[in-house]
Order: sequence, then structure tokens, then C-alpha cells
Amino acid sequence: MQNEQLNIDGRRFEYRFVQPAHANGVDLVMLHEGLGSVSLWRDFPEQLAQATGCRTLVYSRHGYGRSSPLEAPRNVDYMHEEARTWLPAILTGLNIRRPVLFGHSDGASIALIQAAIPESDVAGIIALAPHIKVEDVTVQGIGAARSAYMNSDLRSRLSRHHADVDSTFWGWNRIWLDPAFRSWNIEALLPSIHCPILAIQGEDDEYGTMEQIASIARAAPNARLLALKACRHSPHRDQPLAVLAAAGEFVAGLAIGADCRIP
Repeated sequence: MQNEQLNIDGRRFEYRFVQPAHANGVDLVMLHEGLGSVSLWRDFPEQLAQATGCRTLVYSRHGYGRSSPLEAPRNVDYMHEEARTWLPAILTGLNIRRPVLFGHSDGASIALIQAAIPESDVAGIIALAPHIKVEDVTVQGIGAARSAYMNSDLRSRLSRHHADVDSTFWGWNRIWLDPAFRSWNIEALLPSIHCPILAIQGEDDEYGTMEQIASIARAAPNARLLALKACRHSPHRDQPLAVLAAAGEFVAGLAIGADCRIP
């Protein structure tokens, strides 16, 4: 399937919509991980659309997939920029309002940052393995990814999904391993999120402890948690049936208008 391109302020974003068999009028927006892209979701968007009944948008952020490549190194606030500038522009450009955000890893953090904005109209968040703070295990995992990229077939495998794989990998890896990034933390934003949150994390996550989602439960007023056994950093890959079931139940419980799209 050929993905489409959306142009915003000189940047190209690849995207596609997946339609469920029985649409409920709700749009779900998928936000990928730090090395993700449209194609790296594989067929999970189709499964998620059917499980939730949502028209599902999947897109590659700037610097990923077949979107515009990075023009400069990422900075410590790159997820805040994605959440506050580019995600709203994409939603407006594709006529989406009151979406459910389904984010994984970096994408889950972006979803939470977006929902904390006073003018946000996010209807709900499904956050898989979100980053709330930088832990020692996070840095260790990203250091291991660096070694794998340099010494294994990881670069070759990622190159199938990114037009400029070196820019993609090093743009993510270098900022996370920058000493300035150790103080990155979004806990202070969580009390401002008033939409429902479903936070899902694998108990064997190699990039974060269960404290990541526990901190959401302590601070966000409308959050529930799902811990999955035999699951690492990608719950949608390690425990897809559990994630799909939880996502379907979560969306069904949201009070969203019959048509959330802009005419």
C-alpha cells in the first residue's frame, strides 16, 4: 500500500489511514517509538482498528520512515516540540479532533505531553511503555542499542524502514545518551491531564522499571494501569492480544461524540 504525504511548513510526513469494518466515528492516532515508523508498526494498525472500531491514523514523525529527514541534531525538548507543535498541526491538517492517542515509548510520552496542554482536546490516551523520567536502566538499554547498531545487523534491519537510517538512529540515540538528558522528566505535567489514560507496561521492560507507569497513577487523576508478564518494551509485539483487548475495552468506555471529525 502506498502511503500518502502531508506537507506542513516545509516538512513532509508520510501517513496512512486504516478503516475498521464497523466504524464508531472515533479517530485513533498512533505515535511510534524512538526508532519507529509507519512500516515498523507492521499489521498492528489493522488489528487495532478492528479491535477498537476506530479509524486509525499512523504516521512517521520528522526524521523517521519516509518523512523528511532530520536537518539538525535533536535537543532535550524534542518530544515537547512534537507534542506541542507538530502533532497539533498534523491533526489539523488531516481534519481530526478529539482523538484517542495510542503511543509507544517516545510516542507515549508525546501523547501525555500533548494531553497536558490546556487547549488539548484529546479524548483518551493508551500509553505503551511510556517514558516519564530517565532511569539508569533506560540509559543502559539505549547504550546497548548503540552497541547493537554498530556491531550487529540492527542497522541493516532498520534501513528497510527509514530513508536515512543513520540520521534516524543517531538522532535518537545521541540525545538520550547526552548527560543533559538525564534530568528530562514530565511528572510535573501529569496532574494537568484530565482525559482517561490506560498505561501499559511489560514487567520485563529493558528500558524502564514499573515506576514509569506507577508515576502516572500517582499524579494523573483518571489513569489505570496494566502490567503484563512475559513482556518487554514492546507490549503490542510481545502481548498483542492483551493489548488489543485492553484497547478495545478502553475505547468502548470513553464518552466521545458520534462524529469527532471536522466537516
